[in-house]
Amino acid sequence: MSHRNARLTVFGRRLLVERVRCGRPVAHVATEMGISRVTAHKWVRRWRDEGEAGLCDRSSRPLTTPHRTPAGTESQVCRLRQERKLGPARIGPILGLPASTVHRILTRHSLNRLAFLDR
Repeated sequence: MSHRNARLTVFGRRLLVERVRCGRPVAHVATEMGISRVTAHKWVRRWRDEGEAGLCDRSSRPLTTPHRTPAGTESQVCRLRQERKLGPARIGPILGLPASTVHRILTRHSLNRLAFLDR
């Protein structure tokens, strides 16, 4: 689903491709639609490579996270949180991690609030 201020929805992308297929220059169509030439060429290229599926919205989530904290370290953070009830500022120096990274790990595992542990 496009965000509400997007210049091109799926319908607009189809319209762009149809106008280009009729023989009109991409730059002219882009100007008419209020988008850059680069964006217009991107959508036309995706349509040529993938067909109708190339005009659909895509997730912006990365496919891989090469610098993610190792699973073993994450389990140590979770163990310290559950056993010793320490916060990110105390767990960080023990494991050699920044407090912000520890907080992100705790949030990912739903351990960011001590109240969640003591129900």
